[in-house]
Amino acid sequence: MKTRPLFAASLLMAALNGAGAQAGGAGASGVAAGSAASTPAGTSLPGIPTIAFDKYTLPNGLQVILVEDKRLPLVAVNVWYHVGPANEVPGLTGFAHLFEHMMFAGSKHLPRGLADRLLEGAGASDSNGSTDYDRTNYYDTVPSNQLELALWVHADRMGYLLDVLDQKSLTNQQDVVRNERRETVENEPYGIVEEALNHALFPEGHPYRASVIGSHTDIQNAKLADVRDFFTRYYGPNNASIVIAGDIDKVKTRALVAKYFGGLRRGPAVVRPTVATPPITAEKRLVVPDRVELSRLYMGWLTPPAYKPGDAELAVLAQILAGGKSSRLYKSLVYDRQIAQDVDANQDSRALTSTFLIEVTARTGHTPRELEEAIDEELKALRDKGPSEREVERARNQIETAMISSLEKLGGDGLADQLNHYNQYTGDPGYLTEDVARLRRITAADVRRAAHTWLQQHARVLVSAVPGTPELPPDPPAPPPPKARPRAGAAGINEAEAWRARMPKAGPAPRMELPRGESFKLANGLTVIHHYNPALPLVAAELVIKSGSDANPIGLPGLAGFTAQMLTEGTATRSAPGIADEIAQLGAFLDTDSGTSASTVSLLALRANFGAALDVLADVVQHPAFPNAEVERQRASRLGDLMQQRDEPEMVAAVAAAGALYGPRHPYGYGQLGTEPAIRAVTRNDVLSFWRRHYVPGNAALVVSGDISRKELTALAEARFLGWKSAETPLPAPGTPETTGARVVLVDHPGAGQTALRLTRIGAARRTRDFPALEVMNAAFGGLFTSRINQNLREDKGYTYGVYSGFRYDRSAGPFIVAGSVRANATGAAISELLREAQGHVRQAARRGRTGGRAQRPAAVAAQPFRDQQRHRRQPGRDLPLRPAAGLLQCPAGAPGRRHRGRRPGRRAPLPRPAAPGRGGGGRPQAHPAAIAQARSRAGRSARQRRAIAARQCGGEGAGGRAQAELACTSAAAAAATAEAAIPAAN
Repeated sequence: MKTRPLFAASLLMAALNGAGAQAGGAGASGVAAGSAASTPAGTSLPGIPTIAFDKYTLPNGLQVILVEDKRLPLVAVNVWYHVGPANEVPGLTGFAHLFEHMMFAGSKHLPRGLADRLLEGAGASDSNGSTDYDRTNYYDTVPSNQLELALWVHADRMGYLLDVLDQKSLTNQQDVVRNERRETVENEPYGIVEEALNHALFPEGHPYRASVIGSHTDIQNAKLADVRDFFTRYYGPNNASIVIAGDIDKVKTRALVAKYFGGLRRGPAVVRPTVATPPITAEKRLVVPDRVELSRLYMGWLTPPAYKPGDAELAVLAQILAGGKSSRLYKSLVYDRQIAQDVDANQDSRALTSTFLIEVTARTGHTPRELEEAIDEELKALRDKGPSEREVERARNQIETAMISSLEKLGGDGLADQLNHYNQYTGDPGYLTEDVARLRRITAADVRRAAHTWLQQHARVLVSAVPGTPELPPDPPAPPPPKARPRAGAAGINEAEAWRARMPKAGPAPRMELPRGESFKLANGLTVIHHYNPALPLVAAELVIKSGSDANPIGLPGLAGFTAQMLTEGTATRSAPGIADEIAQLGAFLDTDSGTSASTVSLLALRANFGAALDVLADVVQHPAFPNAEVERQRASRLGDLMQQRDEPEMVAAVAAAGALYGPRHPYGYGQLGTEPAIRAVTRNDVLSFWRRHYVPGNAALVVSGDISRKELTALAEARFLGWKSAETPLPAPGTPETTGARVVLVDHPGAGQTALRLTRIGAARRTRDFPALEVMNAAFGGLFTSRINQNLREDKGYTYGVYSGFRYDRSAGPFIVAGSVRANATGAAISELLREAQGHVRQAARRGRTGGRAQRPAAVAAQPFRDQQRHRRQPGRDLPLRPAAGLLQCPAGAPGRRHRGRRPGRRAPLPRPAAPGRGGGGRPQAHPAAIAQARSRAGRSARQRRAIAARQCGGEGAGGRAQAELACTSAAAAAATAEAAIPAAN
C-alpha cells in the first residue's frame, strides 16, 4: 500500500508556473467522442504554483491527463486503476496486490521480463507499481524520446495480459509476494503488531480489515481463474486514468494515446464499494508480543474519509501532536519526562473511512501504561482547551513548506501520481490550490472541535507491543503447482493487431543540460557552492563537514554521529526546545547527520524565511553549548536507537558485515551509532573536542540551491559565517582494514523464517579511474531490477522479494556489498547462486578483455536469520548498506536502493519526512533516486521513520537512468546531491 499525500505534501510533484505548461489544444485525430477539460482560470493561490493540465476522456472511458513541463527532458507516465483491497472478496485478502505483481509477468507482445529490460535499457527510472486500499498504480519515468515505448508497454498490459497468462507466472509471483510478506510484516519489528491494530479497528468482512499484502493462506489460495476474473472485471480502460507529465508535445501525445489505448475495449461498469463502517463504541485493548526490545503503544481511531470535513483538521492535529521536536508529545514524553524513545501521529485518509493513529515507543524501563497516561493528558488538554493559534500556525507553515517542496519531482510519487490521486478522490486533478486553501482556513477552534469529536477514549483501540515470542499466522508450504492445461482458443479480450508486436522506435535524443553550480570562498576559508534554481520559492542548504566516522577515535566509534546529533540541542543563546520552535514557526526543516566521510547540517525553508532559518543553522554549527543535561538525553536516545537496531535483521547483518570486513581497529568496522560501551563512555569533553577539531571553515562547504541569487547568498554567507574562526584542517586517517579470516559470519536465531544476507568485500575508493566501469558492471550484476542476481533469486527461483548489489565509495576503499533477505530454508541455495553468479560475471568479463586478474572470493558472508516479522517502514531501500542516519554503513553513492513501493496502513506523510511505508505495499523493490533531500526535520520521528530516511538515502537510479534522474532533483535534493559529490572532490 502506498501512503496518500496529506495536502499533496511529501508525495506531490507538480508542473510549475511558466515552465512550459500550457492548456492543451483540441483533441487529436482518433479522439472523437471524448469529453475534455483544462486548467480552470482564476484558481491561483499566493505562494502556490499552479498545475496547468488538460483532462479528457477517450470513447472507451479511459481518462487522460496531460501536463507539459519542459524543465527536464523526461516524461512520467502514471496509470491508476481504481481498484484495490477494498474490492476484494472474502478468502482472497491480498489479491489486489498479488494481481499488481501479475501485471509485470508479461503480456501478448511483451514476453515475461522484456518490458523491464526495454525500459531499463531506455533509461527508465521510477519504474514500478503499488497497491493501496482504494487503487493500484503503475508508473515509469522515461527520457522524453522514449515516451512511445512507455505507452506501448502500459497499453499492452491493459489490453493483452490475459492472452499469455499462465500458471508458471502465478506460482512465481505467489512465492515472491509471500517472501515480501515475510520480509515486510513478519520479519520486521512491530509488523504483526500493526497488523493486529488494523484487525481491531475494522470488523470481519470489512475491506480495510486485512493488510494490503494479505495472508499466506489467501495468497496461496489464489487461482488462475481468479486472476482472469479480476482483470476482466477491474482492468478495463473505463476503470483507469493515465497521467502523462513532462517534456511533451500535447498534440502529438494525444495522438499516441489514441493509437495505443483508443482501440482497447471498454470493460464492464465498476460499482464503487459502499461499505458502512460500524463505529467503535467501547474501548478495545490488545497486548501483542513480538521479538522487540522496547515496548510500544499504539492508539487508533476511526475518522472521516479523505477530503471530508474533519480530515484536514485531524492532519493538522497530528502535526501538533507529534510533528518533530516542537510537538506536544515529543516535548512531554521524549524531552521532559524521558519515558519515550520516539513519537508519531498521523491521519491516514482513505475513501471509505480514515484512521488516526498515535504510536509511541517506550524507553527501556518504562511501560505502555506510563505512555498511555501521558498521552491521555495531552489529548484531554486538546479536547478541552484546544491548541494555541501559534501551534496551528506552526503546523500549517511546516505542512505548506512540505507541499511546495514536493513539487520538485516529476515521476514516482511526484507530479503524475499526485494528479491521479486528486483525480480519483476529488475528480479534479488540479485540486492542489483548494487543498492548500482548506489548510490555510483551519483555526485552533477547528482543531479542538475535531479532537473532541473524533478522539474520544471510548472510540479507540489500544495495542501494546511487548517483548516476547510472536504468535505468527500460518505459513503453509507452497503446494506443487497444478499442471498447466493448454488454452483452448483465444483467451484475450481485445482483437489481435499485428502492428502492436513492433517495438516503437525512439525519437531524437533530447538535449540535456546538467545543472552547474558555482563556488566561491569566504575569507576564513569556507567554501560556498551555489546553484540558482528559481522554479519554486524554496531554498535548501547543507553545511558539509568533511569529517565523519573516518575521524572517530578507535575507542569511541560513533563520536562523529553523537557530535552531529548534539548540534541542535542548544547553543549559547538558544535552548533545544527554542531551536525546534523557531525552525517550525518558520515552516522550515533542520536536520543533522553523520556518515563515513562527512557530517552535515541541512536546512529547507521557503525563500521568504531562508535568511532567518540560516541564522539558526549558523548558530548551531558555530556556537553549540553541549549542555550536560542534553548530552545525557542524547546518550539515552542513542542507546535506545541501538536497542531498536538490534531488532532489525538487515541492520544486524549489515553491522556484522562491516565488523567482519574492516575489523575492530578501523572506523568503518562499526555502525554510525557505535557500540553500547562507546555511547556510555562518551563525555561532553569528547564531543566538544571533536567539534573544535573538525567543525572549522577550512574543513567545510556550504552548499545552497534554490530561489536565491549569487549576490543574495554572498551577503547572507558573509553575514552568518565570516566570523567563524579559521583553524588547522584535520586530515582523515582511517587506517588499514583487518578483514576476518572467517568466510561465514552467522548470527543465529532458531526458527527464523528469513535470512538477511550480506556478501561483502573491499571495493574501491571514489577516486578510482574504474568508477564508470564499476558502475556499469554493478548495474548488470545487481544494480538494476533486471540484474543477474535479482532475476535469478527472485524471478527464477522465488527465494526472495529482491536482492541487489552496490559499491560504497569513500575516500579510502569502501565495501562492495550484495544484500537481500531470502527464505530461511533457501539460505544455502541462495548463497550458492550468488557466488555462482559472481564468479560467472568475472569470468565472462575476463573473456571479453574487460578486466585483468582473477575472480576473488567475497571476504565475508554475514547471515542473519531472524524469525518472521515485518513491517513497511524502512523497507524502501532496506537491503543495501544503510546511510549514517540508520546507524550503519553508508550507502553506495550510486547504488540502487531496495524500494518497496508501498506504505503500511496508518502511515501518511504530511511533511518532507518520509512516512512509514505500508503493509503490503507494492509490487517490486525499486532503485532509489540518487539524491534525496536531507534537509528534513528528523527529531521526534519514530526510529522506523529515521531508518526509512536512511534507506531512502541509498541512492542511484541504475545505469542508463541515473544521470537524468539526478536532474529531476531541484532545490532540496540538488543541495544534498551536490554536497555528497563535494566531499571527495574537496580532498
